[in-house]
Amino acid sequence: MNIDALEQTLQTLVAKPDPEAFLYDLLLAYDLPKASITRLQKGDYNLEKKRSNVVLWKQKLYYRYERHLDLHALIDAVKQDATIARHSPRFLILTDLQHLVAVDTKTQDTLDIALADLPKYFDFFLPWAGMEKQQFQSENPADVKAAERMGRLYDLIQQDNRAFERHALNIFLSRLLFCFFAEDTGIFGDNQFTNAVGSHTAEDGSDLAGYLQKLFRVLALRGRGDFPAFLQAFPYVNGGLFAEDFPVPQFSVKSRKLILECGALNWKAINPDIFGSMIQAVVHDEQRSHMGMHYTSVVNIMKVMEPLFLNELQEELEKAAGNEGKLVKLLDRLYHLRIFDPACGSGNFLIIAYKELCKLEIAIFRELQALNTKWKTAKSGIRLTQFYGIELDDFAHETAKLSLWLAEHQMNMAFREVFGDAKPTLPLQSGGNIVCGNATRLNWETVCPKTPTHETYILGNPPYVGFQNQDDSQKEEIISIFHGFNNFKRLDYVSCWFKKSTDYIIGHIGSFSFVSTNSICQGEQVELLWTYILSKKVEIFFAYQQFEWGNNAKYNAKVTCVIVGVKNTDEIKSKLIYSGESKKKVKNINPYLIDADNIIISPRKKSLSNISKMSIGNVPLDGNNLILNEFEKNEFLSSHANASKFLKKYMGASDFMNSSPRYCIWVLDEQKNEALSIDFIAARAKKVKNFRENGGVVARQYTGISYRFRTQPHQEVQSIIFPKTTSSRREYVPVGYLDENTIISEKALAAYDAESCLFAMLSSKMHMVWLATTSSRMRNDFQYSVQLTYNTFPFPDISAKQKEKLEDHVFRVLDEREKHPEKTMAQLYDPDKMPAALRQAHHDMDIAIEQCYRAKPFTTDEERLEYLFTLYEAMIAAEKKRG
Repeated sequence: MNIDALEQTLQTLVAKPDPEAFLYDLLLAYDLPKASITRLQKGDYNLEKKRSNVVLWKQKLYYRYERHLDLHALIDAVKQDATIARHSPRFLILTDLQHLVAVDTKTQDTLDIALADLPKYFDFFLPWAGMEKQQFQSENPADVKAAERMGRLYDLIQQDNRAFERHALNIFLSRLLFCFFAEDTGIFGDNQFTNAVGSHTAEDGSDLAGYLQKLFRVLALRGRGDFPAFLQAFPYVNGGLFAEDFPVPQFSVKSRKLILECGALNWKAINPDIFGSMIQAVVHDEQRSHMGMHYTSVVNIMKVMEPLFLNELQEELEKAAGNEGKLVKLLDRLYHLRIFDPACGSGNFLIIAYKELCKLEIAIFRELQALNTKWKTAKSGIRLTQFYGIELDDFAHETAKLSLWLAEHQMNMAFREVFGDAKPTLPLQSGGNIVCGNATRLNWETVCPKTPTHETYILGNPPYVGFQNQDDSQKEEIISIFHGFNNFKRLDYVSCWFKKSTDYIIGHIGSFSFVSTNSICQGEQVELLWTYILSKKVEIFFAYQQFEWGNNAKYNAKVTCVIVGVKNTDEIKSKLIYSGESKKKVKNINPYLIDADNIIISPRKKSLSNISKMSIGNVPLDGNNLILNEFEKNEFLSSHANASKFLKKYMGASDFMNSSPRYCIWVLDEQKNEALSIDFIAARAKKVKNFRENGGVVARQYTGISYRFRTQPHQEVQSIIFPKTTSSRREYVPVGYLDENTIISEKALAAYDAESCLFAMLSSKMHMVWLATTSSRMRNDFQYSVQLTYNTFPFPDISAKQKEKLEDHVFRVLDEREKHPEKTMAQLYDPDKMPAALRQAHHDMDIAIEQCYRAKPFTTDEERLEYLFTLYEAMIAAEKKRG
């Protein structure tokens, strides 16, 4: 949604509103699909069939054009009309094309304006564009508008300066942004920069580059006697922002005009907390239509910082209240803190950290002033040099420094408001120790040196990148950092930050906390990464269990994340687990982020419990030549009726979930000659041989048995099929029984001749929570592992009576499924559509499974998981004792 374009469209719309077309033009302005609006206009979607001046669109709107009635009285009647309410319109809109009154039925917000003022209130109808008003406000319309206009300016400059050096352009944009902000926040005179450009440069833009070059030079000089008075009127800035000479791009009529338009914005309303992220979209045009996608909300940033260091500092302040010595000591501690974000982007975490420390400093000074008049004058001692960052992207690196300067000015104003005085913003001091470089390759101690007198907090939101999606450079970086580790190439890229942070804090006062995908705290990655971390006498001291991380931008893809805080063991005072809105003090937080000992689940070749063996299904390695669809199966049987014994049903996880079995040619070694005498099978075997001959080393080993699957663990007995991949949305993993004539493919897992209690166990919540913890993830799907999940699952030995009870529950679940023959497994186990009786049958089976563990019911998944870890630990110990 382009806000500038929306406002301009609305201005045109209200200038000459057409009674017949106004509503449809309004909907088009908010990017509703043209096809839908056309159908609405034709009457297909309009539920009002009698009155031409009324439109009722289900769940979207009720609209009425009324020239002669009182709109205010009418809107009250419309709100109370049950016929209208039945269709749940989001907006109620009445207009006489001079005025407009509207109600948002979801938020109960109202609008009562002259129609000409509609462009000023464009955000009222943003839900039509998929942007809820509270979401949009969290992004701040001023930020979005600034980013869009700067984006257009960036495009124009690039068009007019094809060979302009990228770094110089980034520097130029940073300087320009500072000037816009400075003239609206008291650093420069009011509109001093924009007025100077408008007054002292030609309309065609031909002399603007030279003017800006001089101005930037003046801003870096204390003595500027050789420059004209209108340039000397600007204050001395320096601080590194204008210290070096960089070329300035050439301008056209359009680009100069756009600079003036940008200057006309109220840059005081730009929020430094998210300033950098929004402006970062300027240089990435593909991101501009998805404003906010890089913005990390303050709420989420605080989830990292509060338990990492802010809560402790706040508690220290509360304890020091009324004690001047303790308050001074706390001030000194603030001045010896270092905040380090080794993947800082455009500086969001550093900016929030700076502002929060300044707020704490103000609170300390207030306490001191109440105790002693000598503290009457208070100026901030917190310096930007306490903030360190590493960022790979050059523009983001420059923006981070700029954003810190802006935040410093903002906090200086806050000091002045509270205490009547503040340290001067100008000249600028160092904009933080922000280094442009690759954090995985740099020595962090060179960037942020460790000293005995400083405590360092490392934090941020590093790049994730699963091992399957890493580029060659990222893979090389993982190799260099984890050389000597077992199977380290399967680690997520974010693991680099955890490893380097661990190494950094060893023997140093400090701790670290990162946002990460939850993958590093589940499945195989736990053993690969956390075995090392926990060996270094550091421990997890707080954790946010998995939650969705992101902001409310329309196109922002949320990621399931965790937050993990790590500290030297001897510095830990307490440990906290956060889950949703709750917080729990615990004895320990293990790498799976639960209250249990530091147990790490290792893969096993044999089940820990006394349950049936489970294995991967049958692997064809055939180029799909031994697999037949329905048509091919019928064609085969029509000409080879006596060869039906070489044909079996074939089912993988997808086939099972969608109730669409395929078929396969199934030949045992002793049937080779008979099978190959059938021309259809011989032709297929020849294609398999060709496929394997042209395959890799493994495939070529099986060219001699091209008439059959590579592996054939199938047994001529009833089997249980279990999907290797399952959606994390499901409450239960669908499990099924197959007859002895159905071959399970390698896309699913198989347990042959298994007892019914295994079906119940695999279907249970107890197993589901273990699966969610020990299996890997691919996006929103669990990737089940036999060795890491099934073989490690702790299931107690149970009596014959308990087995019989479980079998009854299994039959009940199967019976409930059979009542819905029209539905596939995927439909039956869709959490939003699961039949109530089937859900109840599973619930009852859950209770029976849980009674195999203990009599007292489990109340939460956390409780289930903690119990399973305790049992796992006991079973491992018993196994070791047996030898």
